[in-house]
Amino acid sequence: MKMRRSDRARGEDFSLALIDRCSHGVMALNTGEDTPYCLPLSFVRVDRVLYFHCARQGRKVDLLRAHPRVCVTFVGGDAPAFVEPGMYTTYFQSAIVTGTAQEVTDETEKILALRALCQKLTPDFVDGGRFEAAISSSLAVTAVWKISIEEISGKEKARKG
Repeated sequence: MKMRRSDRARGEDFSLALIDRCSHGVMALNTGEDTPYCLPLSFVRVDRVLYFHCARQGRKVDLLRAHPRVCVTFVGGDAPAFVEPGMYTTYFQSAIVTGTAQEVTDETEKILALRALCQKLTPDFVDGGRFEAAISSSLAVTAVWKISIEEISGKEKARKG
């Protein structure tokens, strides 16, 4: 996909680092109808794979099974600003990922993904046995999905100077 403002395009390393800094992204799913469905989710990246967890049933899971191609957008450093009288802009960083979602069924991979999510979002929870206790009580009712990154693009409008 060609970016209109190619001067703002950023490389893969920028995009991957932004994903790692963001606490969530917004995933767009195909409903098979006129209206798409998108929702915010907490993601963690392991190499070129994004992981998220969710309930084992529901609209999102039904849509992913029917239409596994997804797009995920991450936004960081969003800062609206008046740059001069009468002139408004927004400084931002973004990354867009397209890929195919797949449910993780291997228990070892599920635990690794959940541990990575906890390490990213709640690192204090991983220590002291709390993570293991949560896994033993809720792994069976928790779904983990992965999205293999097939395409990634980054964009930034940075402050000058």
